[in-house]
Amino acid sequence: MAFAVLAMGVGQALAAQVAVVLSDDSAPYQEVYQVVRAHLAERGHEVQQAYAVGLATAALNESRLAVAVGVRAAESLAAQPLRTPMLAVLVPRSWYVGGGRSRLSDGGRRLASAIFLDQPPERQAQIIRLAFPEAQRVGVLTSAGQPLLLAELDDALRTQRLGMVWQELAPDARLIGPLEQVLANADLLLAVPDPQVFNRNTAQSLFLTSYRYRVPVLGYSQSLTRAGALLSLHSSPAHIGRQAAEWINQVLNAGPLRLPPPAHPVYFDVSINEQVARSLGFVLPPEAELEKQLGGGR
Repeated sequence: MAFAVLAMGVGQALAAQVAVVLSDDSAPYQEVYQVVRAHLAERGHEVQQAYAVGLATAALNESRLAVAVGVRAAESLAAQPLRTPMLAVLVPRSWYVGGGRSRLSDGGRRLASAIFLDQPPERQAQIIRLAFPEAQRVGVLTSAGQPLLLAELDDALRTQRLGMVWQELAPDARLIGPLEQVLANADLLLAVPDPQVFNRNTAQSLFLTSYRYRVPVLGYSQSLTRAGALLSLHSSPAHIGRQAAEWINQVLNAGPLRLPPPAHPVYFDVSINEQVARSLGFVLPPEAELEKQLGGGR
């Protein structure tokens, strides 16, 4: 049953069905789903789970809102011939502005929004200044065609009196050349969630090369901290699920359905690899202190 009236004291709200489409069955996507499901179930809403592979339109027909977790799910959902509003979460901002928004909205014919995987550039610049007060130049390596990202990062870094050293990685190009050009002129490497630059095949080489240059890496996930980043500023799947659930609940209870504008994560953590810090000779403020100074955290 898609809609049912729930008695809720003085105010009344319609219970709605929400479809959550996962890119696959891996733990991060499942964690987002479980947080969303638990939050919405408490408010009387029904949550249906589906997967990107083999996604059928019939699985979405009764849903008032469809949520895609990850890029693969978002692409699969965008291909469905529906007018159901769509929210993509745990997706890179570069994917969304580079074509994802247009596909999700079907060229403006349906409502669409997103909660990005990326941290806001201002928060990234702030943690760099807090953790590395002596830093002057921040290295950035991206795939080609990301002028908006680079411009926003450059503006945010300038507010913290930081310069930016950057290189673009051409399609099918080897990582090492552009990476070494950045590392040779940077005090720190800022990792961005760009699958052409950071993926399972490149991560080890990237960390080993940065370590050889004695340049620390600021990552965007706890897994990157474990893999070799000196520290990471990241929003966990639980953080993203919490923010998504808050958005969904607000949207479903607000009368005519309107999605908030796309946004960066609100909730975040800082993680530090103490072994890398010792090896590179860095003494950083405690994780909790950095989170507090950034205005958030656990």
